[in-house]
Amino acid sequence: MTTEDLSGMGPLVARLGRAGQRLRQADRARPWVLDTAVVFLVFLLFCLPDLLHAVGVIGGDGDGPRHSRVAFTQLPVAGMLALQAGLVLPLMWRRRAPAVALSAVTAVFVLQWALGAALRADVALFVALYSLALHGRLRHLPWACGVTAGALSLVAARVSTAVSVWDALFFLLSTATAALALGLVIRIRRAQLAGLRDRATRLEIERDQRGRLAVAAERARVAREMHDIVGHNLSVIITLADAGAYATAAAPERGKEALHLIGDTGRQALSELRRVLGVLREADGAPDEPELSPQPGLTDIDALCEGVRAAGLEVVYRTAGDIDALDSGVQLTVYRIVQEALTNTLKHAGAGAHANLAIVVEDTRLTITVQDSGPPTPAGRPRTANEEGHGLVGMRERAALFGGHVSANPAGAGWTVRADLDLTPQDGAR
Repeated sequence: MTTEDLSGMGPLVARLGRAGQRLRQADRARPWVLDTAVVFLVFLLFCLPDLLHAVGVIGGDGDGPRHSRVAFTQLPVAGMLALQAGLVLPLMWRRRAPAVALSAVTAVFVLQWALGAALRADVALFVALYSLALHGRLRHLPWACGVTAGALSLVAARVSTAVSVWDALFFLLSTATAALALGLVIRIRRAQLAGLRDRATRLEIERDQRGRLAVAAERARVAREMHDIVGHNLSVIITLADAGAYATAAAPERGKEALHLIGDTGRQALSELRRVLGVLREADGAPDEPELSPQPGLTDIDALCEGVRAAGLEVVYRTAGDIDALDSGVQLTVYRIVQEALTNTLKHAGAGAHANLAIVVEDTRLTITVQDSGPPTPAGRPRTANEEGHGLVGMRERAALFGGHVSANPAGAGWTVRADLDLTPQDGAR
């Protein structure tokens, strides 16, 4: 068969597949239609010829089962119809009650051969055995095989005058085995297809669940980024605006400098917002796509401290250990924790306060410590331990990504924030 022949069979196979699917759907809606069709087909192919012989419509010199060296009993038409009905009608229940159908067909089959009659409708025994293998319970198969073998042995003994018993048994048992094997093969194939469909359904459900979890995780990540960007820069802008308002009357130059710093801080916040929101926008090939910049790292902490110092918070920043060897994920986490801690210090301690920032790397541990002196005037006070906001929750979530934790406790008139991160590579990253 050539490639052109195989390619031409594609539409035919597709049409046959669609036709088979429609037939299965129709059978599920009206199962009695197929059962009736099977009974009618068996009657048409195997019962009707014997009836026509019996009434003399077809001559007696045909090749029917009566024309052999075996003397079969000539049944009246009424008796033949009764036996044929007993053999064929139980096939109506071959799918709903296959064991009952096989038992009824076998009983009539044994009765018929005990009377010495031979009917073409005996094929119903093999149809019932096939149906039991396909639709019945597997524990019924051993006794069904034994009963069928016994019934077929009766046939082999009856025709022994014309055919060797062993030849007859070989032919009859081979036919029964073929019917049994066909039913089991189709049953196994259907079970495999059902398993594949179930697996495909479960995979679709898992895919949808993974998609929803990924969306939720991305929303949480974006929410943390937005909180860090907006919260920090707005705190700096508010502090600069308050300082500029006080300085306008006494030193206009200081007020003008505060306005410039507010503008720079606002532009920086806008740039970071565009970066965060730009990655959420679907790429449509537009010429005005946002420019993406790298995520902040430890090298950007100096600029962060400068911005906070411009708002009036004195920051002393020191590092220890090999911080340059940290990967980008750890550096982003450290930057955001420091950013949030300094923002809280600026918000609650205010301008004129002092803060010490230390980042220390020792072996597989990284420690971040931010300690402030508290508000410079007695009117201010540090927060109490139960006044945790979303910023502290966000810091803890970021630290938890690296097996760490964050603590925030009062220290004298000020506040101390300490974060410990585990730099040991996870199993999935090795």
